[in-house]
Amino acid sequence: MTKINLIEKAIRIAVVAHKEQIRKTDGSPYVAHPLTVAFKLMKYNFPDEVIAAAVTHDVLEDTEFPEEKLKEELGEEVLSIIKGVSEDKDLEWKKRKENYIQSVKEGGEGVWAVSIGDKIHNAESVIDFHGEHGADTWSKFSKPKDQKLWFEEEMLKMFQENWQHPLVDEYKILVDQMKALE
Repeated sequence: MTKINLIEKAIRIAVVAHKEQIRKTDGSPYVAHPLTVAFKLMKYNFPDEVIAAAVTHDVLEDTEFPEEKLKEELGEEVLSIIKGVSEDKDLEWKKRKENYIQSVKEGGEGVWAVSIGDKIHNAESVIDFHGEHGADTWSKFSKPKDQKLWFEEEMLKMFQENWQHPLVDEYKILVDQMKALE
């Protein structure tokens, strides 16, 4: 499998797996989100395995696409990154988020990159949506603003303690902007 084929395979999987899904903030096709995360990471020349994982980072968590098929198509390294950024939705919210933070912390640079790319795009979406809809923005989420911001601040703290990268600085700016929203 050539490197270019790895990313193309990931795109094909994401398009099929997320085909009926939409973003909760703006109603756009969901697949635009993982593709945007991948584009953010491409700017920093992350390896193709990290880019492929970014494209498919929500497939295990949010679709019925089989884990074995992901491994077969994209390889063990990509699957390992995906698993590092996948939440166990059977757990209650706070425990799920605490486990996610720990999993990302232990995951290494590939997991850090995909996670922070995801968090950055999500934060940008929240800020953009808030610009159009104001305080109603927070009603789009399963938890209120204070709990969402707790998670973002904990993620930021973990990144700051473990990774020196321009994406961490970008994320900090966005977390600060979200905290300032009504």
